[in-house]
Amino acid sequence: MRLHVVSDVHGEYAALANAGDGADVLICLGDLILFVDYEDHANGIFADLFGQEACSRYIALRTQGRFDEARALGDALWQERGGNRRAHIDAAVRGQYERLFTALPEPALLTYGNVDVPGLWPEFVKPGHRVLDGEVVEIDGVRIGFVGGGLRTPMRTPFEITDEDFAAKVDALGEVDILCSHIPPALPELTYDTVARRFERGSAALLAAIVRHQPRYALFGHVHQPLARRTRVGRTECLNVGHFHSRRTPFVLEV
Repeated sequence: MRLHVVSDVHGEYAALANAGDGADVLICLGDLILFVDYEDHANGIFADLFGQEACSRYIALRTQGRFDEARALGDALWQERGGNRRAHIDAAVRGQYERLFTALPEPALLTYGNVDVPGLWPEFVKPGHRVLDGEVVEIDGVRIGFVGGGLRTPMRTPFEITDEDFAAKVDALGEVDILCSHIPPALPELTYDTVARRFERGSAALLAAIVRHQPRYALFGHVHQPLARRTRVGRTECLNVGHFHSRRTPFVLEV
């Protein structure tokens, strides 16, 4: 079985349309939305709303770990705009989702990333899209488990949950052959971003499940420029499938 796996699409709908070409199964590990683009500050929802200069200031604060100041800047910009933040953001997110889900091939298996808005997905998923979170699907005898979202951080992205809730979803999977998640297991080499020069949050529950059940593969994204793209825990290959927004090609795995 040939799997094509994408993660961290971040608005790249044009390349997404071809991501399933030649695959038996297309898997998407979330982060469809592009809120800010750290490489092109004119891109993304924040820049569309407030302009490139304001976006550059916002990104600089977040990159320096000054998250309270970044939120204060955002609050001030919304006040200048007259408020109604939720309506404007939801409209922008819906616009991106409409393009992305239209481009996303069928069939596909999907789970959420930490910047996704799960409550809006039912408006856009197509009949051939199956959304899984804390659930297992079996294809040709291969059990594939999915855990969506991220853990809570100072960045306060839309789909961050408690460690306990995340661990409950991991535990619900039981033994699987392939463990799919948006965030990586909590290993330093997999969670350190060499460009942002900081550790992203990985999951101790994912790591514990890998040690306990030893799936053949653990697939994830989230960390755009990891110190290591792959490592082994026992017999399990832990693989970062790459930043699709910049790579524009899926990760290919034969199982």
